[in-house]
Amino acid sequence: MVKILFLGDVVGEPGRMAACRTAELYLKRGEADFVVANGENAAAGRGITPKLAIELMRSGIAVITSGDHIWDQKEIFPYLASEPRLLRPVNYPAGTPGAGSIVLDTAQGPIGVLNVQCRTFMNNQLENPFLAASLEVEHLRKETPVIIVDVHGEATSEKIAMGRHLDGSVSLVVGTHTHVQTADERIFPKGTAFLCDAGMCGPEDSVLGRDPDAVVERFRTSLPMKFPIASGPVIACGVLVEVDPENGRSTLIRRVMERYGAP
Repeated sequence: MVKILFLGDVVGEPGRMAACRTAELYLKRGEADFVVANGENAAAGRGITPKLAIELMRSGIAVITSGDHIWDQKEIFPYLASEPRLLRPVNYPAGTPGAGSIVLDTAQGPIGVLNVQCRTFMNNQLENPFLAASLEVEHLRKETPVIIVDVHGEATSEKIAMGRHLDGSVSLVVGTHTHVQTADERIFPKGTAFLCDAGMCGPEDSVLGRDPDAVVERFRTSLPMKFPIASGPVIACGVLVEVDPENGRSTLIRRVMERYGAP
């Protein structure tokens, strides 16, 4: 069996610390063979820079996925063209910098990772994620049956539907974007593991990683407000799956939640 750890949205410096420490810990203890993390909020909560992507990968994170904040840091545009291990959603139009999927050779065999973004309640309306995901999975399965899918979206229904849509053709469909870990982990009938949202890596005493007082004030007054990254102890949330490398079917899924002191 190949053991794959997926970590939820990395929020700012505290989230980077939690994600890096968790990746290193699970790899060292042999609890994971391969680690993926969503890093689209790694740069002070908005986007990711080349430097921060390198920091995450040096900890052992093999692939970084993203979502609607992938373009928030301008220096990421040329970096995406040169670093295939940093993904942007596959359903951007043709000609967009970067790629939405990758297959990496590992000691446990080739492993594919796919990043796709939902459309319901999302600001940037992209190509149909279901059609784009199906087409990309068809290509990936020519190289490996072990495929991890990060479905970045707001609506739980759309993410669950994606899991059902891809059941039997990928190993794991895991949601990102809402920063709140859900408790609906399961393995669908045809062998695809699913979790509606992996949660986040970031300050635990927060609102989605941000200072709670600032967020409450925004909701209370409706006035423009900056949302600094919260302080205090941090949490790393995600999901761990065990996959049969011969057929790509998952045999185990469990949620991950690791707590650390303040950075």
